[in-house]
Amino acid sequence: MASINYEGKNIRFDTDGYLTNQDDWNEDIALIMATREGFEELTSEQLAIIKFMRGYYKKYSAFPNLNYVCKTIDQPRKCVNDQFINPEKAWKIAGLPKLDGIHFVTMDGKQFIMEECC
Repeated sequence: MASINYEGKNIRFDTDGYLTNQDDWNEDIALIMATREGFEELTSEQLAIIKFMRGYYKKYSAFPNLNYVCKTIDQPRKCVNDQFINPEKAWKIAGLPKLDGIHFVTMDGKQFIMEECC
């Protein structure tokens, strides 16, 4: 289990890089997580996606339909794929829990779909 020290607090991640405590999340932690996922910064469009996902999960305890995310935040239809390539990266950077029994697969490395697994 990895951890970082942020403002005197020990922020912990599981072996897959997910926050172990969702309440530790803030935009600064998101930026740290984004860097760990290969992003140099987070754009306002990416932050809008992440914040929507957090709010949706808080309300429904579920992963939102990707087209619904984009439509709701007034971004192009494939905004999550365009901004993050793999939607799971957005979910992880949003500080949300690992999706047990779900993973994202792609045939072309550009468009991902959610599938049940394991």
